[in-house]
Amino acid sequence: MTPIGRRTVLKLAAGTVALAALPSLSAARAGSSRPARAVAHDDRLAIRFDARMHTAIERGGNAMTGFQPSEVLLLADGTELQDFAFADERIQPLDDARHGSGRRHVLRGRSAGGIEKTVDLTFYARYPGLAILATTYRNGGDAPLELAGWRNAAYELDDAPGGFWSFSGATHTDRRDWVQPVDADFNQRNTLAMDSSDYGGGTPVADLWRRDGGLAVGHVEAMPRLLDMPVRKTARGASIALESAQPATLPPGGTLTTERTLLCVHSGDFYAPLELYRGLLGDQGIAAREVPDSAFAPIWCAWGYERDFTTEQVLATLPKARELGFEWAVLDDGWQTNEGDWAIDLRKFPRGDADMRAFTDAVRAQGLRPRLWLAPLAADPGSDVLHQHPDMLLLDEYGGFQKVTWWNALTQCPAYDKTIDYYVAFVKKAIGEWGFEGLKLDGQHLNAVAPCHNPAHNHAHPAESCEKLPDFWNAIHAAAREANPEAVVELCPCGTAFAFHNLPATDQFPSSDPLSSWQVRHKGKTVKALMGRGSSYAGDHVELSTGGQDFASSVGIGAVISTKFTWPRDTDRPNPGPLPPGGFVLTPEKEALWRKWVDLYKAHMLPKGEYRGALYDIGFDRPEAHAIAKDGAMYYAFYADAWNGPLQLRGLGKGRWRVRDLFEDRELGVVDSRANTLDAAFEGFLLLQALPEGEGA
Repeated sequence: MTPIGRRTVLKLAAGTVALAALPSLSAARAGSSRPARAVAHDDRLAIRFDARMHTAIERGGNAMTGFQPSEVLLLADGTELQDFAFADERIQPLDDARHGSGRRHVLRGRSAGGIEKTVDLTFYARYPGLAILATTYRNGGDAPLELAGWRNAAYELDDAPGGFWSFSGATHTDRRDWVQPVDADFNQRNTLAMDSSDYGGGTPVADLWRRDGGLAVGHVEAMPRLLDMPVRKTARGASIALESAQPATLPPGGTLTTERTLLCVHSGDFYAPLELYRGLLGDQGIAAREVPDSAFAPIWCAWGYERDFTTEQVLATLPKARELGFEWAVLDDGWQTNEGDWAIDLRKFPRGDADMRAFTDAVRAQGLRPRLWLAPLAADPGSDVLHQHPDMLLLDEYGGFQKVTWWNALTQCPAYDKTIDYYVAFVKKAIGEWGFEGLKLDGQHLNAVAPCHNPAHNHAHPAESCEKLPDFWNAIHAAAREANPEAVVELCPCGTAFAFHNLPATDQFPSSDPLSSWQVRHKGKTVKALMGRGSSYAGDHVELSTGGQDFASSVGIGAVISTKFTWPRDTDRPNPGPLPPGGFVLTPEKEALWRKWVDLYKAHMLPKGEYRGALYDIGFDRPEAHAIAKDGAMYYAFYADAWNGPLQLRGLGKGRWRVRDLFEDRELGVVDSRANTLDAAFEGFLLLQALPEGEGA
C-alpha cells in the first residue's frame, strides 16, 4: 500500500470515530448492541464490523440492519463459515484513474480453523451511498477446504409498513415482471446463468426497498459472471445477497477472491442504484453510444402479417404507414429459408438479391427506412450451415446442444471466430448490398449462452462463451456501422431482462415482447436508468400492450412508438397465429387514434428529454408516475385504473407553471414549486405538460 502521512491518518481516524459514535443508538434499535470494531463509510453509507466480522448497515446515520454474517464461505457439507475473529483495519485514500477520489478500507480476520478473511471496501466520492466490496479467503490450515461457493453483501431487512418491493436484473423463462411487490411467498434465486436452455443472463443488480429506503447488490465486473442474486421474503422481513454456487477446493496456502460486489443504500426505488451502476461501468468503458437521430423515429413492423406474409401485402401497407407518420418499415421473420443459412426465400423474392434490393428501394420510395429482422446464433436442423459448419455449435460438457426453443434451432457459439466472421459477413451484405438501414436482432437466446465445451473452439475455459458474448455484439454493430455509418441496430432478447454488458453495442432497446403495459413502463424506467439520456427505448408493438391500444404507456415514459397493424385486411394465413380477437387490422377507429398518438409523439419527442426517474417511487407512489424534463418544460405521466384526487408535480423549478392535459388538449390550472399539487380525475392515464407561466406550448 502507498504510505499515508500522519496528518492524513489522524483526519481519517477522526472521521471514522465521529461517525462510529453518532449512530450507536440506532444500531441498538436494530437489535444489536454489540460494539463496532471498525466502521467503513461515506456520508450516506456506513458498514460496521463487530468482533466476528459480522456487519451492520446504516443509511444516513439510521440503522437498516443489525449485525449479520454478510460475507461467508459456503462449504461443500452444507454448512457455512461465518465467524472470523477481527484482526485489524487499514485505511488508504484513493485517486483512481477510472472512478476518481475515494477511500479504501481493508479489514482482516481469522476463523478458528485457520481461514484468513480479508474484506476490501472502497468508497468513491462520485458514487455516494455505494461501496465496492471484494472478499479474499486464504487457507492458513493444513487440510484442503471443499467449497460449494460464497456469499457477499447478504442482509435481512426488517418488515416495515407497506412491505417491500424488489427489482431483479436476472432473466426468468416465464418472462415475469422485473419489478414486483414482495409477497408472503416471494423467493427468487435470480440467477445470471441460464434459467433454461435459451433464457439467461441479465443486468447484475438486484434491489430490495421499503418506503424508508432500500439496499441494492450486484457485481461490477467488466464482463458477465455466472452469479446469483437471491431475494426472498423471510419471517422477519426480506433478504438479499450476491452468491456464487461454483464448487471449488481451497488447498493449504490457496486463496479465493470473490467478484467485486456492489453494495448500495438509497431512497426511492431501484432507479438510483441502477444509475450509479451505469456510472461505474461507464468508467470502465462500458457505456451507451451516441445513436443516429433515426433511432427515435416511429416504427411500423410487418410482423402483423406473420411468417407467411407476401411482399405484396407489405408493400401495399407502406403508404398507410407513411400517411400515419411512421418512418421505419421492418421486414420481420419469414423472409428467409431457415434460421441459420439466412438465405432469401425465393417464393417471396424470386430474383433473390435483386428482389431484395428492389424491396428496400420500394420502402425508401415511400419515404420510409427499411429494417431487417434477424435471429443470430440460431441454426435450424436441416440448414446448410449446420451441416457444413457443425464446428460453430455450442456444446455442453457431454457434447449436447443448447436449444433455441422458439425456432427449434441449435445455438452457435458467439466466442468462436468462425461464428463471428459468418455473421459479420451477413450483416455487411444485408446493409451494404441489400440496402437495409437497420437490423432487428431478435430471440430470447441472444441475452446469454451456456458455457461452451466444444473442443474445436480452444476456449481458455468453458465460461468464455458467456463472457465474450458482448464482443460478438460489438462485432455485429461495428459491421453494421461500417456498411452504413447511420445504421440502427435494435436488440430484442424476447422477454428477458436485458444483459447490460450487451447493451453498449445496441442503438435501440425495445420492451422485448411485453406481457402488459406495466412491463412497457417498468422496463422503460430500467433501460433509461441503465443507458442514460439520449438512449432509444421502444415500447414495442402497441398491440402487445394491455388492451392492444395503449400508446400512452410508451409516449408518457419517453419511449419510441411502434405498431404492427395490417391494412386493409388481416392475413388469412396466420403463422405462428392464431390472430387475437379482432386481429391487427387498422380499423377507422384505430386509424384516428393511431394518428393522434403519432402526432402527439412527434410534437414533443419525449425520448430526447431527460427522464427524471428519481422523482417518483414506482412501487409505493400512487398513482404510478413518471417525469421527463425537455426544452424548459416538465412532462408528467400518471397511470391508474381510475383516479380522482391530488397529483404532486415534483421537480418543478422556481416560479409558476401552467399545466395542460396533452391528450385532451385542455388547460388544468397553475402550480408552483411550493404548491405543486393539482387535483385531477382520470381513467387509465393522464399526460401533462407544465410550462413556465408566460411561455407558449
